[in-house]
Amino acid sequence: MDRRELGSFLRSRRERISPEEVGLPAGRRRRTPGLRREEVARLAFISTEYYTRLEQARAPRPSREVLAGVARALRLSDAEREHMHHLAGSPPGPPSGPSREVRPSILALLERLPNAAAMVLSATYEVIAWNALAAALLEDFSAVPPRGRNLLRRYFLGSGRELFSTGADGFAGSAARRLRAAAARYPDDPEVAGLVRELLEGSAEFAELWDSHDVCARPALCKTLRHPVVGPVTVVCDVLDIADRDQQVVIYTAEPGTPAEEALRLLSVVGTQRMASEGV
Repeated sequence: MDRRELGSFLRSRRERISPEEVGLPAGRRRRTPGLRREEVARLAFISTEYYTRLEQARAPRPSREVLAGVARALRLSDAEREHMHHLAGSPPGPPSGPSREVRPSILALLERLPNAAAMVLSATYEVIAWNALAAALLEDFSAVPPRGRNLLRRYFLGSGRELFSTGADGFAGSAARRLRAAAARYPDDPEVAGLVRELLEGSAEFAELWDSHDVCARPALCKTLRHPVVGPVTVVCDVLDIADRDQQVVIYTAEPGTPAEEALRLLSVVGTQRMASEGV
C-alpha cells in the first residue's frame, strides 16, 4: 500500500468535484475547491475521521467495501478506480455499482446523430449523456441536479409520466425489469438499494411491477411524447446495449415525411430556448 500516493490521489479527485455535481448545495464559505472531506465521507458511507486519515496517509489498508464507496463518492472513472485499488494494495475486482463513465466514442456518436434525440442511460436509468436534440425534446439535463436525472425516480415519483401520450406502460414495465436485473448484479451498491427502497415506498405502481419478479425487458418501440411547444411527437425508440459498461444508448427518431419529423427538425433549430418541459 502506497499511503502517500493514495492520499494525494484522493485529495486531487476530491478537489475537482463541485458540490452541485453530486447534488449538494454549494454554500458560501468554501476555502478549498471541490468537496469537503466530510462530504466525501458521507457519500461513501464511512466516517469523516477515517477518510481524513486516508488523505493524510495515516490509515490502515482500506477494505474493498471502503474503496468501492470512495470510488462512487468521487465519481472515479474505471481507470481511476483501478489505479486507486493498486495504490491501496488491493487488486480491483468487478465494479460494485453501475458505471457512469461513457466512452468518448459513444459521446461522439451522440453528436453525429443530428436528426435523432439520443441519450445514454446507466443500469439504473440515470441519464449520464445526451445530445442537443434530446435536451430540446425531453429535458435540458444540464440544468437538473444529478439526482433528478434518474428516469425511474422522475416517472414513478415525479411528473415524468406527463411526458407520454402513449407508451408510458411500456416504459414503466421495461424500466422496472431492468432495475431488478441491476439490483441482482450490484447487490452491495447502496445507491441501487436505496433507489429500489425509495421507489417501493413511494409508488404502488412500481411495487406491483417489482413483485412480478420479471427481468426480461420489453421496450416500447413506438411512443408519442408531449412537448409544450411543438405538441405531440410520435417517435420510434431504439435501444443499443453497451455490454461492457452495463449502459444503454436510447435513440428517438421520427418516420420520414411525418409531422413528427418536422417537429424534430424545428427542435434541432430552436434547441432548449423557451422549451421548459416537465421531463421524463
